[in-house]
Order: sequence, then C-alpha cells, then structure tokens
Amino acid sequence: MATLQPVRGTHDLLPEDARRHRYVEQAAFDVAQLYGYGEIMTPVFEFTEVFARTLGETSDVVSKEMYSFTDRGGESLTLRPENTAGVARALISGGLSQSLPLKFFYRGPMFRYERPQKGRQRQFHQIGIELLGVEGPQADIEVIAIGWHILQKLGLAEHVTVEINSLGDTESRNAYRAALVEYLSKFRDKLSQDSRDRLERNPLRVLDSKDEGDKAIVAEAPLLINYLNEHSRTFFETVRNGLGKLGVPVKVNPKLVRGLDYYSHTAFEFITSALGAQGTVMAGGRYDGLVSQMGGPATPGIGWAAGVERLSMLMGDALEPARRPVAVIPMGEGDEALLVAHRLRQAGYAVEMGYSGNMKKRLARANKANARAAVILGEDELSRQAATVRDLDSGEQEEVPLSDLEVRLARFR
Repeated sequence: MATLQPVRGTHDLLPEDARRHRYVEQAAFDVAQLYGYGEIMTPVFEFTEVFARTLGETSDVVSKEMYSFTDRGGESLTLRPENTAGVARALISGGLSQSLPLKFFYRGPMFRYERPQKGRQRQFHQIGIELLGVEGPQADIEVIAIGWHILQKLGLAEHVTVEINSLGDTESRNAYRAALVEYLSKFRDKLSQDSRDRLERNPLRVLDSKDEGDKAIVAEAPLLINYLNEHSRTFFETVRNGLGKLGVPVKVNPKLVRGLDYYSHTAFEFITSALGAQGTVMAGGRYDGLVSQMGGPATPGIGWAAGVERLSMLMGDALEPARRPVAVIPMGEGDEALLVAHRLRQAGYAVEMGYSGNMKKRLARANKANARAAVILGEDELSRQAATVRDLDSGEQEEVPLSDLEVRLARFR
C-alpha cells in the first residue's frame, strides 16, 4: 500500500502552527470588533455561478483555478476561491439589504488550484472585512484603517507598505477604457491571445496579464488616475487625507488596478518584501457594482482579504510562548490524580497528566510539555492529604495540603 500523504498544496496545522494561525485570526477579529464588525460564516462551497458571475468567466481564477464539481443532484458546485462573493450572496438570499449598513468579519479556508509555493497553498486561509451599504469615502478610510490596526496589533506594520489608487466612477472608467483601447489596439498583433480576447470584452483585464510580452506593452499604457473626473479626484483625496489624519502611511501606486467592472474608486494593497520577493499580504477595494451584478439591489461595498499563512510567516518568533501547564504526576493508580487534575482545571489551570511510567519518565514528559510545575502525588503524601509541588524551573519543592492546592499554585499560572 502506498504511503498516505496530504494532497499537494495542502498541509496539516500541527498544534504550534495552529496556535499561531488562531492567534492571527483572533487578533484580527478583536480589532474588527472595536469597529463594530460581527463575524459571518458562509458555506465553504457555493453554486458555481456565484463565482463565475462575480470573478468573470474569463478570469484565471474561474477558467484555471476553481475546484468545481457536480454533486449527486446534478448541481455544479465550487469550493470558494474567495469570500466576498459568498458574503454578497448572503446579503441577497438572506434579504439583508433591509438592514444596511452591514459590517462583517470572516475567517476560514479558501481553495484555488495554483502552483504551491511559500505562503501559498491550494487550501489556504483568509481573514477579511466587508462593509456594505456606505457610499462615502469614510467607509474606505475605515476599512483600510482596520487593516493597518490589525497589522499594528500583530507587530507587522513596520514591515508593510500601504499602496492605494483610484479606479474612479463609471464616467471616469469609461473615459479611461476608451484611451486604453486606443493604445492597446496599436499592439494588437503583439498581445497574447488571452489579452486580444480581453481587449474586446474587458480591456482593463489586460492590465492584469501575467504574460511577459503583455507586461512590457502595459508598462507604457495610459494611467487611469489621469482620467479621473472631479468627483472621483475629490473622493480619492478625501480618502488619502483621512488616512493621513489617522496616521496610516499610504503610497499612491497609479498602476494598481482591478480589471472587473464592479470595482470603483479605492483599490489598495498591503505590500511586504520581508518574505523574500515582494508580496501582497492584504488587498481590497470598493465594489459598488458587485451586488447588483449578482441580481441584488444596488449596494455599495468595500472590503479586503488577507492571507493568514503569510501573516503567520511574517510574525516570525514574535508570538508569545504557549501557556505553560501544571503537570499532575501520580505514583500509584492515579484515581486521586484524576480528581486533583479535575479540580485544578475547574479553577482555570492548564493541566498535563502523567499517565504512566516511573517518576523519571513522567517528569521527563512534564518537561517536554514545558510544564511550569509538577504536582507529585505519592502514597506517603496522599496518606497526609498532601502533595509535593516542584518548581520545574528552579527545582525547589514543598509539601502542600491538597485543600490548599489551588491557592498555592497561583504563582505558577
């Protein structure tokens, strides 16, 4: 029988990795709650149409990266490659538009068939923020500020640059689209086949091309920021000024775009080079046209998503050590030890039980578990309704009445 292995692009989160992972998620949620965001949990799979309609039929995610399958009822379902579409679907199917504005935080696994690499797996995890129902730039300021606040709480802000750009309103994007088509048409024969197709249907998608030849052409293309009308320029300046007042340092990147039509105004990415090659740890933007494109009522929205694996890697050794337990070590049958361990856990202590072996082996296991102290229950001590408490750092020990144990162990919490 072949050796069982995890599927390529997936990995097990063993306790220490899982602790780091959970710390990032919980720290983010703690910050989000300060801004009034509640947690939403959408299903990990949706009808394929949810993503095909929102991400674009010709996008790499839809055409190459989605895990889609037909279930036993003949329905086409897809493991979620991202979560904004699921949140928008929940807004529509749950009739939540009557309760706007809505503030959501999410966390959980996403799935994309990509080439596995450092910090990017086929099953990966994201945290994210979605703010629905607010048209003004205050929403953009708040959402970006939450991301910065989370990075500060994780001790990562110094390693990250916030890049922003404006995609403008519909009028601005139409003016830009015309200029972009005029420019790209001159190079039609040199564009990749994918980009020639996109030039007809959605020319802004050409700007996202990963083809090296396309990149060289796009490098000299007109910039969207030069086609903003007055409303869009004012909106963008308000966002920049607001972030400045909050102490969030931003850098304008005029080449930062989103290729899909439902995006508008602010687009942003949190960039780091601390993981080697420059990479994005958090990205988002305003998507005022998304909900209506999915068949719901016109609803402004803005949000971001961040990769938990990348944030965990960025943290390095910054995470506080795990809580150290107290080891309960019985030298007899251990019935009394079960009661003692139960009492201590009820009192809020983390307890590691020494199940078997001689004293030396049990103490060795206690040290391996990084226990702070050992409660040794020998027959002599139990006859006196007492236990020996050993400080596993200093080696000092004393006999303590069982009735006094919870109080006397307080210094080892």
